[in-house]
Amino acid sequence: MSIVVRFPLSNVTKQQYDTVHDALQQSGDWPPEGCLIHVCFGDEQDVRVSEIWESQEQLGAFGEKLRPQLEAAGIQLSGEPEVFEAHNLETF
Repeated sequence: MSIVVRFPLSNVTKQQYDTVHDALQQSGDWPPEGCLIHVCFGDEQDVRVSEIWESQEQLGAFGEKLRPQLEAAGIQLSGEPEVFEAHNLETF
C-alpha cells in the first residue's frame, strides 16, 4: 500500500531545498526508487515537502541517503515525518 509523507520543515529556504535537490541528482540518488510523487511548495523562506511512496521501506532506504544532504545544507527536521497510508491514489 502506498504512503503519504509530510516532512516537518521549518524555515527552509528555496535555496537550501535546491542545494539538496541538486546534490541528490548529482550523486545519482534522484529520483529515488519508490517515490511516486514529490512536491515542494511554499514561499521563498519557508518551503514544505510532501511525497507519495510505494512503501515505508523504500522511504526508509532513501532517508539514509537524504540525511547527510540535509545536514550539509543546514536543514533540520522539526520532528518525525508524518506518514499516512493512502486510501486511494489516482493519477490522470
